[in-house]
Amino acid sequence: MYAVIEQGGKQYKVAEGDQVDIELTDVKPDAKKIEFDKVLFVAGGGEPKIGSPYIENAKVTASFKTNAEEAVVKGKKLYPMHFKKRKHSRKRIGHRQKYLQVTIKEITA
Repeated sequence: MYAVIEQGGKQYKVAEGDQVDIELTDVKPDAKKIEFDKVLFVAGGGEPKIGSPYIENAKVTASFKTNAEEAVVKGKKLYPMHFKKRKHSRKRIGHRQKYLQVTIKEITA
């Protein structure tokens, strides 16, 4: 069984047991789990369910390794560059996005 959830303006395809890096959200530092109620699509157990825009009474439960504070991971370092030709103007900027690493435990629809 798998589902498509919406979190932080992005959509993620998740299945039970998957480890997913989602957008960093506000959770309590000592939290053990997080629930996603914006479920767009559920399939795998019989008839697929499609929401308009979300499926009612559907949720995806995920947990952290130990707690929410230690589940914050850093993504790949990116180096965007601003450049203007023939002007001797260059500017290099570094950026590293933070994500919340969760493990999907249960999908209910």
